[in-house]
Amino acid sequence: MIYVFDTSSFSRLKHFYPGVFKSVWAGLDQLVIDQTLISTREVWHELEGGNSDQHTNDWLSHRKQIFTTPSSAELLFVAQIFQVKHFRALIGETQRLKGTPVADPFVIACAKINQGTVVTEEQSKPNSAKIPNVCEHFNIPCVDLEVFMQQQKWTF
Repeated sequence: MIYVFDTSSFSRLKHFYPGVFKSVWAGLDQLVIDQTLISTREVWHELEGGNSDQHTNDWLSHRKQIFTTPSSAELLFVAQIFQVKHFRALIGETQRLKGTPVADPFVIACAKINQGTVVTEEQSKPNSAKIPNVCEHFNIPCVDLEVFMQQQKWTF
């Protein structure tokens, strides 16, 4: 199973201090080694511009191979996402005006093309352009960090 992490789930990892939750980080490391935990370069760009906790970004900066460049198939799927008019709201007005990174459609496309599961902390909202809504529309599995950890059978 491939898991494609969204910025929000990487940010949530800041609560799992490496000195305390060693098994979380060891498990994540194994998934990176197994190439079953991936993300997109747009997520890395969002993390670089955000205020994520330093230990998370430090860990990720040593594992940048997980941040893939979108393939042509992924780019075509991004275009397919935006054919649904209300999903165009994945790109907010501030992001359009400021030119800040937008990872959501690329995370979804990466999961679709790689037959993966999106891991995000976003919650589904009726008639919304949230990641879970888009995933549901296109039949892409989508879970949050807690369910991801349950699927890994991690306990602490």
